[in-house]
Amino acid sequence: MADHYEVLGVDRSATPEEIKKAYRRLARELHPDVNPGADAADRFKDVTHAYDVLSDPKRKQEYDLGDQAGFGGGFGGGFGDIFETFFGGGGGTRPPRSRTERGQDALLRVEVELADVIFGTSREVEVDTAVVCKTCGGSCCAPGTDLQTCDICGGSGLIQRSVRSLLGNVMTSSPCGTCRGYGTVIPHPCQTCSGQGRVRARRKIPVDIPAGVDTGLRLQMPGQGEVGQGGGPSGDLYLEIKVRHHDVFSRNGDDILATLEVQMTDAILGTRAVFESLDGPVEVEIKPGTQSAEVITVKDRGITHLRGSGRGDLKVGVQVLTPTKLNGKAKDLIQELARVQNAVPPHLSQFQQGLFQKLRDRFLNI
Repeated sequence: MADHYEVLGVDRSATPEEIKKAYRRLARELHPDVNPGADAADRFKDVTHAYDVLSDPKRKQEYDLGDQAGFGGGFGGGFGDIFETFFGGGGGTRPPRSRTERGQDALLRVEVELADVIFGTSREVEVDTAVVCKTCGGSCCAPGTDLQTCDICGGSGLIQRSVRSLLGNVMTSSPCGTCRGYGTVIPHPCQTCSGQGRVRARRKIPVDIPAGVDTGLRLQMPGQGEVGQGGGPSGDLYLEIKVRHHDVFSRNGDDILATLEVQMTDAILGTRAVFESLDGPVEVEIKPGTQSAEVITVKDRGITHLRGSGRGDLKVGVQVLTPTKLNGKAKDLIQELARVQNAVPPHLSQFQQGLFQKLRDRFLNI
């Protein structure tokens, strides 16, 4: 790595004005419009870069300090590093920061139908996320260029400074302000990603949603999150499930609940009912004398158990409908039925826990 002072042809004690005059003289001599040679073009870049560093007081100071020989490789700036240097024999150096970082995790909410939960489903989701820049392939550099070692820290990512302490003069280390601790600089950043190695894009991801999921459950998809800085590894994608409300069927664990409205005459005489469930037709028997709030269980017609085998049940609660409008003939028939049955007037009966539980579940839609 060429010394910036040598490139400009000045002493280390040169004043800012002398540095400026040296740069102007060399720039007029090596400018591509005046000197089209390839060697002149490379020297012109070196001269320009050297002047950029030495004309900035802060960068010049860092360059001058970075050029000094360190004491034992430098201390990390902490008291423990001083002890490590004196008693651990290691010098306390650390490698520069990596430009490649792991990407962030992403969260996406996915809505599914209750019918999809029975056996699981597959779908394609769209994610607005960070992907690897196709122009630079994650290198952060313009095509045909590469990273360059930082002139200030010499690639270490650290700047060493002499500090007075109780133990005398010691060297402390801090991240280089020019390369931000990476040890390298990007002379020609990729214009597509602005030197980030990644760009925002919308992509489609196939998703397998297992059977038995419920609202609030999160599915983890490793490596499907955002690509990291500098084309680093992707984070994870989390899918938060929301099961849409269904107007007819509801869910209780892995059981599916439904209400079957039955006419009073069918409840008295009994009948068979066929209705369409979430996964095909179901036939149930209404036994003679069926009462409201009775539950008919259809085995293995519920939701498939999550991370297991088998299914829950389909539980159908019966609601007996009492006619509210009767014509003359119907009213006469009901009255005749009451006379023949010798109907008992309404009265309180002995408390029954099972019946009360059914009524409570029925009114609370459990």
